[in-house]
Amino acid sequence: MTDSSSSTGKPQKDPGLPPPGREGEEVAFERTVPARTDRLTGRSRDRIRALDVVYEADARRRDVNDVLSDRIARTAAQSPLPPYARELVALYAQHVEEIDEQLSTHSRDWPLHRMPAVDRAILRLGTAEVVHGPEQADTPRGLIVGEYTKIAEVLSTDDSPRFVNGLLQRMLDMRGLLG
Repeated sequence: MTDSSSSTGKPQKDPGLPPPGREGEEVAFERTVPARTDRLTGRSRDRIRALDVVYEADARRRDVNDVLSDRIARTAAQSPLPPYARELVALYAQHVEEIDEQLSTHSRDWPLHRMPAVDRAILRLGTAEVVHGPEQADTPRGLIVGEYTKIAEVLSTDDSPRFVNGLLQRMLDMRGLLG
């Protein structure tokens, strides 16, 4: 980082992040800007709340139904778990082993345990909805894949949206054979 100098020869503050200061020197931090959530629909927000449950079950190595029951009784968020989020988690819980097997089979060279935990949760829930979810006239399955891709863009790594989109599209293409 280069500092520009004033006419007095003293360096002026750079508007970027401050350099590491000396002990006792006051350091001003830039304001944190939260991730943009205005691109997410109400359904996407419900899906994210459902992802929280699936992610927590995976991280804590607990049955997803037990975690769902806990979140219904006492939520970590400030609002109750939305009904649609509950439906999605219950749908996933009905098909846990089958979904994990499908993802393992179709995620070429990426074993499930090596995937980032967030991607794994997104793929599990997305597969449940795309393969096992009820047919809805107002929500085509391709739109659902797009929603999970957008969620991956917001919540995960730069490479995740493409990976999630490709694998969920493969699940969608195989739906007639899998479901």
